[in-house]
Amino acid sequence: MAVQHATVPGKKVGDVFLYALSTCVWCRKTKRLLEELGVEYSYIDVDLLSGADRAEVLQAVSRWNPARSFPVLVINDSQAIVGFDEKRIREALAQNA
Repeated sequence: MAVQHATVPGKKVGDVFLYALSTCVWCRKTKRLLEELGVEYSYIDVDLLSGADRAEVLQAVSRWNPARSFPVLVINDSQAIVGFDEKRIREALAQNA
């Protein structure tokens, strides 16, 4: 993905990427949980993009979640957790720790 994204430092438990919206309460809760767990992750706030960049990212989101709802947490490019599901997030990250 050529679009710039932010990386939050922490413990490396695989490739953790979050597709989020800057105004989404569940997206903020997911970011907070990842930070609380001390996990390194990258994220992109899709609503802050425009034009071709936004189209490119929405196409990537559709791969994991055709409904394009947020948040979408992708782990190791092989598993996606759609929505804020604290139990599933903790379990998925513990498996990679």
